[in-house]
Amino acid sequence: MLYQIHEAQRAWLSPFSIWAEASARMLSEPDSIWRQLPGADQMAAGYELMYRLGKAYSKPEFGIDRICAHGHELPVVELTAMDLPFCKLKRMKRYSDDAKVIADLKDDPTVLVVAPLSGHHATLLRDTVRTLLPDHKVYVTDWVDARMVPLSEGPFHLDDYVDYIEQFIRHIGTESLHVMAVCQPVVPVLGAISLMAARGEPTPRSLTLMGGPVDGRSSPTGVNDLAATRSMRWFSSQLVHPVPANYPGVGRRVYPGFMQHAGFMAMNPRRHLSSHWDFYKHLLAGDLEDAESHRRFYDEYNAVLDMPGEYYLDTVRVVFKEHLLPKGQWEVAGETVRPEAISNTRLLTIEGELDDISGLGQTRAAHDLCLGLPDEAKRHEEIEGAGHYGIFSGRRWRTQVYPKVRDFIRADS
Repeated sequence: MLYQIHEAQRAWLSPFSIWAEASARMLSEPDSIWRQLPGADQMAAGYELMYRLGKAYSKPEFGIDRICAHGHELPVVELTAMDLPFCKLKRMKRYSDDAKVIADLKDDPTVLVVAPLSGHHATLLRDTVRTLLPDHKVYVTDWVDARMVPLSEGPFHLDDYVDYIEQFIRHIGTESLHVMAVCQPVVPVLGAISLMAARGEPTPRSLTLMGGPVDGRSSPTGVNDLAATRSMRWFSSQLVHPVPANYPGVGRRVYPGFMQHAGFMAMNPRRHLSSHWDFYKHLLAGDLEDAESHRRFYDEYNAVLDMPGEYYLDTVRVVFKEHLLPKGQWEVAGETVRPEAISNTRLLTIEGELDDISGLGQTRAAHDLCLGLPDEAKRHEEIEGAGHYGIFSGRRWRTQVYPKVRDFIRADS
């Protein structure tokens, strides 16, 4: 019923949001006679803020059209390499018809970026992908909003997530493949590569795990505390709801994106309130660059997707409540996940000093599990002053983190 109430509320607010946008434009356009009214700037800024607080945010585009690689400016085309019901494997292909340029690009390592299935779209990693492209061939997982997946496609469990990662790795090929998992996927990606290694399958050249809960018992955060203090019955009854009739996935039980978004906002309410107030002041001051920066950030941050309910509950139980991976008790489709079986995939773990989602030590715990790797094949980096998002997006990612990732990958390419 909660999802239906949310949809009704959104439908009720939609006309007001449209009206607010039209009013803001009418009062701010340079050639509008209404701009001459006393207080027009204040009213325009207020209306735009009202519009942005009330509008529905659709999935953003990656929007990476061109990059500079090896001294050549190249177009980038977004291709679908695999299309599965709950995820599309995207390739960001750099194009050229010049033989010399093609030769320069040929030996670049291949990187599979595994984006989180935890509320936001894969485009949250736009900066990650854009930074990687000049030096690498890049694939990225683009998870599908569960409300758009018909019930006929069946359920999607954490085991299915692991299977998807295995399929993607096999499709790309492991010969020059390096895998990067950001936040939530560090556990299923480590699980997938562990299972492949235990079966004797070839595994990627390297694995980079960034800010994820390999062992949530280290430096617990608010996310870990919530899982510890609530029962599985509470998560199932309070956070998982059926998709309403106006979507293809009608009847599918999901953890709705709007509830996840409310949780994101509740973690730092003062920061978000301050940001919106600053946006209003930027508009009044005519600071269009900072105002546009605010728009870009919240266009991404406010665009959320629904997670399959069974996958979400599996993750809460396996990763956050029972800690089955570090205990050596996690089974995927009847196979025990044994990270110690990994022997040919070098490991890099990265944590942010100020990460309030995955605490210090939670990602580094992978080193204690991957006992089949010698010490020289394992490396850990703690990024001073970086929060959760800072290790994969923004200035710190580009200037401090990425050079370490690039050098680690190149060391064995």
